[in-house]
Amino acid sequence: MLRWLVGTIALGMVATRALAADPTEIHIGYLGHAGVKSKLSLVEQPADNDGIAGARLAIEDNNTTGKFLNQRFTIEEIRLKGGEDVAKAATALAGRNDYVIADLPADALLKAADALRERGTVLLNAGAIDDRLREQDCRANIIHVAPTRTMLADALAQYLVWKQWKRWLLVAGSHEQDKLYAEALKRAATRFGAKIVQERIFEDTGGARRTDSGVTLIQRQMPVFTQQAPAYDVLVAADESDVFAAYLPYRTWDPRPVAGSAGLVPTSWDPAQDQWGAVQMQNRFMKLNSRRMTALDMQAWTAARMIGEATSRTNSGDPKKVLAFLKGPDFSVAAFKGTRLTLRDWNLQLRQPILLVDGRMVVSVSPQEGFLHQVSELDTLGVDRPETKCKLQ
Repeated sequence: MLRWLVGTIALGMVATRALAADPTEIHIGYLGHAGVKSKLSLVEQPADNDGIAGARLAIEDNNTTGKFLNQRFTIEEIRLKGGEDVAKAATALAGRNDYVIADLPADALLKAADALRERGTVLLNAGAIDDRLREQDCRANIIHVAPTRTMLADALAQYLVWKQWKRWLLVAGSHEQDKLYAEALKRAATRFGAKIVQERIFEDTGGARRTDSGVTLIQRQMPVFTQQAPAYDVLVAADESDVFAAYLPYRTWDPRPVAGSAGLVPTSWDPAQDQWGAVQMQNRFMKLNSRRMTALDMQAWTAARMIGEATSRTNSGDPKKVLAFLKGPDFSVAAFKGTRLTLRDWNLQLRQPILLVDGRMVVSVSPQEGFLHQVSELDTLGVDRPETKCKLQ
């Protein structure tokens, strides 16, 4: 009895000392551009805190666990204005933070990564979907949380093929990112057995998007643009520039479904997601921000949670130990998608299911049933290990 009492007192003293010690501080930076890109639909206009709002929610989640491990997480945001030096801003942010979550275009992200290479600071890419960032332009200090264009295109293609909608009319925008998405869709069609019966280009001629006569003009223009096409099952639109795709549903010459950049859209997250405990997440986000959670919010949330998960599992604030764990076989993170997400070690891309949504509901989730893989069905989405051009450096 005496030994038990002495042992209990000793454990209490150790616990008291641990609680009294200063918490391990884990500082996370968030680097993005000021302002938001306008959308065609008024109900889809991004909020000023798009992205960072998700990261802040994850910081709350990290600190809930961190209280028991004597860890404390903080986040600092920097928004770049036009013409500001991204390398300089990234360096300044890294000087005060252990990790940087980035929502930057591809070239800016590479400049930031190269500026931080010697410091060993890890960037978590929450915004850029360019495949080249994971392939020929991959960097060892960038972890990619955002899905790639090929992952999104493959997710959509799997569902369309599963539905036996194998004949596609592909309509692509005239901007560079539209062409990249079109190439990803063509790759997906070849990969999963669909056929593009015809490809058309929608030229962006500029001009006002919203006018008093806009509805009448669009109602006349879209049927004419889509008529006289070979027989097809679904119109697949590649319009990352958000110029025309939103006008396609219910306006095509033939009564056909629309997918891609409008209609049935592949995405990492949607406000309609309510499976696998997501309602709890959606409600907490709504309470904090008085709006719904976007894909960028979720990607930033996941990035910050990855840091929190690795920090708690290693019980360390050392970024080198955390990075080693993130890249190792024991890492995974839960993200309300029905399976735990892991990291592809050949290009540091986060494996994840892709939601297929119609603006009101989640229609399906890819990978689809029957699309098998020897390692993970999630690797049926995007560039697989045998295909990769990445040489991490």
